[in-house]
Amino acid sequence: MRRVIFNQKGGVGKSSIVCNLAAISAAEGFRTLLVDLDAQANATQYLTGLTGDAVPSGIADFFKQTLSSGPAHKKPRAHIHETPFTNLHLIAASAELRELQSKLEARYKVQKLGKLLSKLEDGYDRVYLDTPAGLNFYSLSALIAADRCLIPFDCDSFSRQSLYKVLVEIEEVQADHNENLTLEGIVVNQFHVSASLPKQLTDELAAEGLPLLPAFLMSSVKMRESHQACKPLINLDPTHKLTQQFQTLFQLLEG
Repeated sequence: MRRVIFNQKGGVGKSSIVCNLAAISAAEGFRTLLVDLDAQANATQYLTGLTGDAVPSGIADFFKQTLSSGPAHKKPRAHIHETPFTNLHLIAASAELRELQSKLEARYKVQKLGKLLSKLEDGYDRVYLDTPAGLNFYSLSALIAADRCLIPFDCDSFSRQSLYKVLVEIEEVQADHNENLTLEGIVVNQFHVSASLPKQLTDELAAEGLPLLPAFLMSSVKMRESHQACKPLINLDPTHKLTQQFQTLFQLLEG
């Protein structure tokens, strides 16, 4: 299973959601790999506590190898790193992804990620893909490589307009590149139970027939504490209400 978290809009919780679902997957005993494709490397920092030059080589190094591959070169490989959490491994991101993007687009290397994951699939039960905001080379590579997709939605009118665009883009990717990609649903994030606007927005989206998953994620300072500690919620505070909501979401996705 390869699951990508994707949205056009930044700040909707992609990295938080993907890291916490991956951490729960690992805690449940699944051998789990997270691939960070965002040059901001938030997921990498979240799972390792490392930033800047301390970040180990990862997906950028793999893509550089694809640019130099040929008869005289070895097949591209990705460095996989253990995290402090049992069963959870990482292919790290770095700022170097930004300068590689135009070269990768020019050489049309958008299928390479899927081929890499096919080779790694026997070693992992679950693969999670974190993407940058917007449909660029890296997010398209992830959508082509994945078989399942989640869209985070943060209960905001701007996010709502972005959501419609994302749904169209996913349909286009399914039609043009990956007919096996399944939209699992929309993850409602930063939900304020006591506020009227989030309920109004989610009710309207549900009335439109959009696939809102029935496991909303609340807004909580505990998530910021989790980021600061570089520990996913299941490892930081397993009994917290937000942790339990993530567990409910995970079980819903696992069916």
